[in-house]
Amino acid sequence: MVSARTFNVPCRIAVEQSEYHFHAHVELADEIAIEPGDRVRVHGAPIAVAFGETAVFERMATVTRANALQRAWTRLVAYFDFKELYEVSFNPGRVR
Repeated sequence: MVSARTFNVPCRIAVEQSEYHFHAHVELADEIAIEPGDRVRVHGAPIAVAFGETAVFERMATVTRANALQRAWTRLVAYFDFKELYEVSFNPGRVR
């Protein structure tokens, strides 16, 4: 069931796995903005690309908008968990 807060939209998934990049980016059609607390579920079979490859897939996605309380909670939790997004290391690494 699709409600006013949940809707389907086409999307494009760009995946790259190489020596320099390892990422998967999802772009929703019509440049739909995603806000804190919103959920996006991409439909279809799991995506796999071999090392050194780049691929683009067209799929459908379901967007579920967060309500005001969910949005506020997500912002609050994200503020305190920000430190989880980075890591500081003092390893010398490889010398060139």
